[in-house]
Amino acid sequence: MALVCGLWFGLFQALMPIVGYFLGAQFESFIHFYAHWIAFGLLFLIGANMIREAVWGKKEEGENNNSLDFKTMFLLAIATSIDALAVGVSFACIQVRLWSSVLLIGLTAFLFSVLGVKIGNVFGSKYEKSAGVVGGIILILIGLKFLLEHLGIISF
Repeated sequence: MALVCGLWFGLFQALMPIVGYFLGAQFESFIHFYAHWIAFGLLFLIGANMIREAVWGKKEEGENNNSLDFKTMFLLAIATSIDALAVGVSFACIQVRLWSSVLLIGLTAFLFSVLGVKIGNVFGSKYEKSAGVVGGIILILIGLKFLLEHLGIISF
């Protein structure tokens, strides 16, 4: 499970700067304008669903209840790496070693994702309901942070 999450997040964190690099600066304003809204929307929906499942129980029998299903992992990977697309656009505007940068980004995301899942599994099994609520709130707050930073309301 940890390796699956690590691969999803590491791959997308590495892939998005490459895509952004090759899209180039002509799409910078479009990416810059919409990326934070897309990330916020996806993270909000996923976080709200996590909270709903933690508070009111699992999905109905017969529904896919695998939190690592393709759709969930794809949406999470996209939502958490959209800002890396804009980083890739900036890479196109400056002198940067693209492949070594992308490798470092991907490996870092992979390692921290694996570590996060392992830590989450330890605490999640002890505090399943609370962990689901806290995890959902964290995803929503990450999305809100993306949105507020890009709107210029806050800066970190």
